[in-house]
Amino acid sequence: MAESLPLEMLTYILSFLPLSDQKEASLVSWAWYRAAQNALRETDVRYNIPVSSASLSAIKSLGLRGICCISLTNVDGSPASYQQPGLTSLDLSGCSELTDGALLAVSRGLRHLRRLSLGKLQRLTDAGCTALGGLRELQSLNMAECCLVRGRELAQALGSVHGAPSQLACLSLAHCSSLKDASVLSMIPALGLSLRVLDLSSCVALTNRTLQAICTYLTHLSVLRLAWCRELCDWGLLGLEEPLQGTQPRPELEHQASGTKDPCPEPQGPSLLMLRALQELDLTACSKLTDASLAKVLQFPQLRQLSLSLLPELTDKGLLAVAGGCPSLEHLALSHCTRVSDKGWAQAASSWPRLQHLNLSSCSQLTEQTLDAIGQACRQLRVLDVAMCPGINMAAIRRFQAQLPQVSCVQSRFVGGADLTLTL
Repeated sequence: MAESLPLEMLTYILSFLPLSDQKEASLVSWAWYRAAQNALRETDVRYNIPVSSASLSAIKSLGLRGICCISLTNVDGSPASYQQPGLTSLDLSGCSELTDGALLAVSRGLRHLRRLSLGKLQRLTDAGCTALGGLRELQSLNMAECCLVRGRELAQALGSVHGAPSQLACLSLAHCSSLKDASVLSMIPALGLSLRVLDLSSCVALTNRTLQAICTYLTHLSVLRLAWCRELCDWGLLGLEEPLQGTQPRPELEHQASGTKDPCPEPQGPSLLMLRALQELDLTACSKLTDASLAKVLQFPQLRQLSLSLLPELTDKGLLAVAGGCPSLEHLALSHCTRVSDKGWAQAASSWPRLQHLNLSSCSQLTEQTLDAIGQACRQLRVLDVAMCPGINMAAIRRFQAQLPQVSCVQSRFVGGADLTLTL
């Protein structure tokens, strides 16, 4: 009787069996074999296949089985490689010789793709970007480390086409070092309100113009990564017009040792404050940022992850402002912030009861007093990194671990002259 059941129904029944029983069932008949193979879709298996003309039959077989997650390497450009209409996830990262013709084949044969990774493509051109316009269901696109990314063509591909709004929710252009403001400015308005995750890490040529465009058009972002965008400065975060080159900075942005005047104006225009939905923000190594802007714009009650590592101008004042504006932090990275001291942590630690991961490596002013403050206030902490903090010794770390036994890992390389990683 089971032989007379439709393949879809038999597949559904076998999907409830353990993997070992599915293997046994596949030996009953060809119908049960095909149903058992289809049932494997439910286990979220990713198939990694080196593509060549010899492997096309295997790829075709996966397509017939409805497998939805395949990673292809060494693609030879054959159009037959991409005739898998049910495929929803495809990883072509590192296929450096992939041509525009192959991307055109992808857009024609894989119209239901939702996730596409094109990382490290070295021969991507305008035509290749334009070909992506055929993927109308695309939700996640990774173009990290691509040698060439054209903003205008990518905007046309990802934006509205024939009245259909973009569904893209996640876009990574990380490490596209040649990416310029002009390209990003032509791209951002086309992304609309669907985008939730934007990664521009290590796009070193981008400036405040890009940041202000993000704050204008992408107000629904939940994740923004701008690590190593070293041209960003206080003006961009505050939404102020940047002074012309060669002119004197406005006096209200100058640090003043005395007086009652606010050393920093209120945010204006498209400032970082407009991204109210942010839950993750990475400003690592944006070395021109100072307390002047951070104290004004880091006011995100729902923010979960924040990295301000490698900000040489961050002081206790900035730390306290972050503590007051971002009380829900669970992950905080402040490595190499050498001007943050015990005094700042004595006041800030109590604001972060949810903190679970904390990176304070190479914070040279910190001592055991900071560990005591963290141990008393951050009772949910699980991971702490105090590597290369010369003011913290091994005895202080042992006391801290006794105070918070639930901490699973303390990175403590080169503290007190030791080279040690304690993992409980």
